[in-house]
Amino acid sequence: MTAYPKNITFSKIQYISQGDTAIEQETNINNALQAGADWIQLRWKQGTEDEVLALARRIKQHCLQHSATLIINDYLHIAKTIDAAGVHLGLTDTDIQEARHVLEPHKIIGGTANNISDVQQRITENCDYIGLGPLRFTATKNNLSPILGLTGYQDIVYHLKNNGQNYPPIYAIGGITLDDIVPLQDIGIYGIALSSLITVHPHYIQELKNKLQWIH
Repeated sequence: MTAYPKNITFSKIQYISQGDTAIEQETNINNALQAGADWIQLRWKQGTEDEVLALARRIKQHCLQHSATLIINDYLHIAKTIDAAGVHLGLTDTDIQEARHVLEPHKIIGGTANNISDVQQRITENCDYIGLGPLRFTATKNNLSPILGLTGYQDIVYHLKNNGQNYPPIYAIGGITLDDIVPLQDIGIYGIALSSLITVHPHYIQELKNKLQWIH
């Protein structure tokens, strides 16, 4: 099995997969890969664990063909089974330290955060990156946390920098539009995690890379 090195450069753009069925998921991911996506987070809430595993095996092959990083949302043992690059864990999912024991040391572990307290927790847990949001309302996630808005991101980044804290790459997530990209970058957010925008407009991936010179 192919292993991913821990010292890879984190993409500035994550595509969080979307689709109710395995076919929709695979189609949307392939469209994103063909449009230039190099970081895929496989997130399929409607499938059973066995169905997600079967899909993840296929998606891994697609990602390898496109030299793209594959992260599995929530399913730690699926990430281990298929030797994905890593896993993304929500605040109520598997503990980060437990995930470290299950996965190999070079694997990537990302974590969700919704506020400064969560961010501090993720820093303490030594997450490799933080998905912080939502920026605004999004229909792609149930039980949405309170929206941050640009001011919320600004306050959190200011707090971290003002306290001289070292922190991992922070990705903005949740209802992001093209108009948000530059303000988020100016605030100091490392990158963006997109779902619906890329599902509907996969060609935006290359546009974002070219416009903001976020090619790595």
